[in-house]
Amino acid sequence: MSTLNLAVVQTSPVFGDIPGNLRRALDLVPVGCDLAVLPELFATGYQFRDTAEAMSMAEEAAPGGAGGPIVQALVARAAATGATLVAGLAEKAGAAVYNSAVLVRPDGSREIYRKVHLFDREKEVFRPGDLGFPVFDACGAKVGLMICFDWIFPEAARSLALAGAQVLCHPSNLLLPWCPEAMVTRCQENRVFAATANRIGSEDRTGQRLDFIGMSEIVSPLGDILRRMGREEEGAAMAAIDLEAIEKQVTPRNHIFNDRRPDQYRI
Repeated sequence: MSTLNLAVVQTSPVFGDIPGNLRRALDLVPVGCDLAVLPELFATGYQFRDTAEAMSMAEEAAPGGAGGPIVQALVARAAATGATLVAGLAEKAGAAVYNSAVLVRPDGSREIYRKVHLFDREKEVFRPGDLGFPVFDACGAKVGLMICFDWIFPEAARSLALAGAQVLCHPSNLLLPWCPEAMVTRCQENRVFAATANRIGSEDRTGQRLDFIGMSEIVSPLGDILRRMGREEEGAAMAAIDLEAIEKQVTPRNHIFNDRRPDQYRI
């Protein structure tokens, strides 16, 4: 399809209340959306004290397995609504636990991304992602996944765009105030759509209070903010996007990818 109804869901989870968080978040998925993005760790909460606590709420989510209660709830909701869902969860993989995002299609098939750039105390809890930045076919689009702090590294969005992503799905638990504007730049420099789904509220389980900034948004390839939610608003926002509007040509003589000069980049 060329036109896609893209949604972001903004929630206020209660740490550890997986059934309640699942119910409230999935009830917010808008009717009629084709692709909906939910926050990072949306069903568990964010501030795990250590790896053992994260593992206690983690579940297997890799394609081909049965998945745990979070994955199964996403599968059921995707089937019931006909929407592809992207959501963050703690993923158990053998003895490791990852901060991951799962993509679930209406037919029950799914994909996984593991957060590459861990933020602050996440380094004490999760193993760094080891799957790179894959792009998946879903709901007639090329969909790339990134999670929260990946935004600060231009290589994340650029890797996805170079691999053909048309829409960046960005489950987040944002604390730093600059991300919403930075994602405008990520869209402009890669000419892609982006859906950043953040949470609201606060957590204080380790002696360090965390206040989440909300401002979930949908941004166009030219950097237009199609939808942006408030800092304390729980709910969802949706925009109809035209995938054919993605244009990599900046001028008749300039193309954002063909004009790259990797031989001159000192990285």
